[in-house]
Amino acid sequence: MKLPKELTNGFLIFLGIGIYFLLMNVLGLSHLFYLRTLNVFFIFYGVNRTMQMNLREGDTDFVSNAVSAITTSVVGISFSVLGLLIYSYARGGDAYVATLSETFMFGGNPSVPTYCICLLFEGLASSVIVTLLMMLYWNNKYVAD
Repeated sequence: MKLPKELTNGFLIFLGIGIYFLLMNVLGLSHLFYLRTLNVFFIFYGVNRTMQMNLREGDTDFVSNAVSAITTSVVGISFSVLGLLIYSYARGGDAYVATLSETFMFGGNPSVPTYCICLLFEGLASSVIVTLLMMLYWNNKYVAD
């Protein structure tokens, strides 16, 4: 059975983000917040890959490609947040998240679920933005009427 391209590319986004953050942690660069923002490139990669696959299959409908692109990015973000949730509890739970929030935008002392929910909303917002940007980039390839 062949998995849908949205699930496959979403999983590639998750792998890219996961490996990137683990590598930053190993290299001791996880405290640099601006390096954390570069994970958006993995979302761009996955969404672009889905859209290219749709074009190769002859799917040029604007709306179905927009839904496919947003599905890809939401799957990738959801897997990433779930991975962060598991990783955070494996590293010490709230104590680990407290070290992350020092260099991130959270004030106070967020719990693991609060941290993950906030990142989920941020990721969903970035998914919409990436999808819109990619749809603008590929605009001349799709039928809008």
